[in-house]
Amino acid sequence: MAESKKYISQEDLSKHNKPGDLWISIQGKIYNVSDWANYHPGGELPLLNLAGQDVTDAFVAYHPGSAWQHLDQFFTGSYLEGYSVSEVSKDYRKLVNEFTKMGLFENKGLGVHFSLFLVAMLFSLSVYGVLYSDSTWVHLGSGGLMGFLWIQSGWHGHDSGHYQIISSKRLNRFAQILTGNCLAGISIAWWKRNHNAHHIACNSLEFDPDLQHMPFFAVSSKLFNSLTSYFYDRKMNFDAFTRTLVSYQHWTFYPVMCLARLNLFAQSFLLLSSKRLRVDNRFQEILGLLVFWIWYPLLVSCLPNWGERVMFVVTSFSVTGIQHVQFCLNHFSSSVYVGTPIGNDWCENQTNGSLDIVCPSWMDWFHGGLQFQIEHHLFPRLPRGNLRKVAPLVKELCKKHKLPYKSVSFLKANKLTIGTLRTAALQARDLASPVPKNLVWEAVHTYG
Repeated sequence: MAESKKYISQEDLSKHNKPGDLWISIQGKIYNVSDWANYHPGGELPLLNLAGQDVTDAFVAYHPGSAWQHLDQFFTGSYLEGYSVSEVSKDYRKLVNEFTKMGLFENKGLGVHFSLFLVAMLFSLSVYGVLYSDSTWVHLGSGGLMGFLWIQSGWHGHDSGHYQIISSKRLNRFAQILTGNCLAGISIAWWKRNHNAHHIACNSLEFDPDLQHMPFFAVSSKLFNSLTSYFYDRKMNFDAFTRTLVSYQHWTFYPVMCLARLNLFAQSFLLLSSKRLRVDNRFQEILGLLVFWIWYPLLVSCLPNWGERVMFVVTSFSVTGIQHVQFCLNHFSSSVYVGTPIGNDWCENQTNGSLDIVCPSWMDWFHGGLQFQIEHHLFPRLPRGNLRKVAPLVKELCKKHKLPYKSVSFLKANKLTIGTLRTAALQARDLASPVPKNLVWEAVHTYG
């Protein structure tokens, strides 16, 4: 006589959502991934953020077919009571299967090799301009080339964090460390940790680090309630100093973006120096950053005077600020929410929180795949060269299930972002909701 299946309710499953006690449901089967969280290639945050619920769509989005064979070792023997699949999830999973059969998840590598060559050329030209020219204008141009180099390295870091951009795993890892840590000064380990959390919790004010920029920016008045960041594990205090900065954020947005790279440097150091957080290949990561902090200051020191040195640094930072703006355009003006990300509303969450940028195919190099943000968020393993191919099918999926599919021009996206920041800024100025004063606030508002 066949043994009857064991079932647990969604309520019971939801209780297993703490470190050391992490259960998830995939296609109705319950898995205990408590120990696996320490070894999960995507880090522990995706499991922590989605634990205690069904995560089938998120699993399908992030894992190739070969990953399914490893699930049995975590199976608890129980099934989720009342498990069902929504119509949008059925169609979404069909698309994943179709793309797999079409070979769209396979990265052919030709575009990658060209862009790596472009990175090498930008680096060589920038260094050559500094070392072999006495012209201030050439030095200014060299700073701009360095900024474009960092933008291209950023696209490599972004792509390699989602899928293998080079067929060999060792070469792929080498390319990550070279273009990210060594050439750009950004830890690829930090990038993967931050970006995976962003994708899983797209536009959650408490769980998505890409919306947690106080005291400089607040995309929603909901942040005025001093919410807790579960990514940084701290309270995001909306005090008088923060209110002052946020009140003018629609004016400071672009200037801050020109210096945003400083935050990435700082976050990389904080992660690699942390004893509390797990970092794979920590020594490689640190060594890569050391390489950057040797060659970049040394190159800057080769310029003839401090005026040109400052000019070179500011120019390189300002040019790469374009990329920081691009990262913001896709999400700042989209819907936000407070609370834990929901695993079985994958399509709804990703489309509600993302915005596409309309551009001709010959401008794809400029956006690095971010112009198809909805497609990218639904299918994060898809190489950016294939995002344009699947866009019509994604539009059809959204239209069929009445999901938002927002697509605007680059100029319009900037206007929407500034509009969102301005709305929150004006709300922050509302003195009808006073916040605790601090010494900075008193100093700014003291007269005579």
